[in-house]
Amino acid sequence: MHTEKQFIFNKDFTYCNLGMIDYQSAWDLQHRLYDLRLKNQIKDTLLLLEHPNTYTLGKAANKENLVATDEFLLQNEFSIYNIDRGGDVTYHGPGQIVGYIIMDLSEWEKDSHKYLRTIEDMVINVCGDYGIEAGRVPKYTGVWVNDGKICAIGVKISRWISMHGFALNVNTNLDLFGGIIPCGIADKKVTSIEKEIDGNIDLERVKRKIVKHFSSEFGYDKFDEVEKSRIFELLETERKQ
Repeated sequence: MHTEKQFIFNKDFTYCNLGMIDYQSAWDLQHRLYDLRLKNQIKDTLLLLEHPNTYTLGKAANKENLVATDEFLLQNEFSIYNIDRGGDVTYHGPGQIVGYIIMDLSEWEKDSHKYLRTIEDMVINVCGDYGIEAGRVPKYTGVWVNDGKICAIGVKISRWISMHGFALNVNTNLDLFGGIIPCGIADKKVTSIEKEIDGNIDLERVKRKIVKHFSSEFGYDKFDEVEKSRIFELLETERKQ
């Protein structure tokens, strides 16, 4: 069942497809966009991207949930970051679409729980486009297919501006979750769109579906798509001022 939504018409957001980008660069970008959104100098922004192999540990993470050996980390060229989102440890890597949302919730609704449920609704609808019956598991944030987690969600909300977001497994190498206890949940599995429908998926098509459902679930009327280079040019201009 979908949560009740507050729709805001004639409101738009900025979308940028960053492609493959290292975690530190994307994290720095988020912080700079956060500052601009707080000053109301930019619109709400959705970034979709992939990361090289990365493990991130949220503020509440138990470091014992990072179980990878040094050999495993070296062999798979992993980077590890302790970061400022909520949640435990998770994996990012090729074939997984990561979405970072820089949004002023005071212009939508000041309700962090509803915000999380709306992200879940968006991902559930994307999965539904591929004939996958996804949903929720009581007590746990994220999107699940039976007992397999297909999408992890971890956010930071400060002064009602959001950062971080979600990680949807599409063509992800699920073996690389073996170096962690994903989200600190030992008795659950992970899954992907590819695994559920037994076929390789076009990531760019999935991104378009995410943008469509993001617009619908959060009540946007339209969006402006900007190139990756334009995002960084904008930030460089702002930095020099």
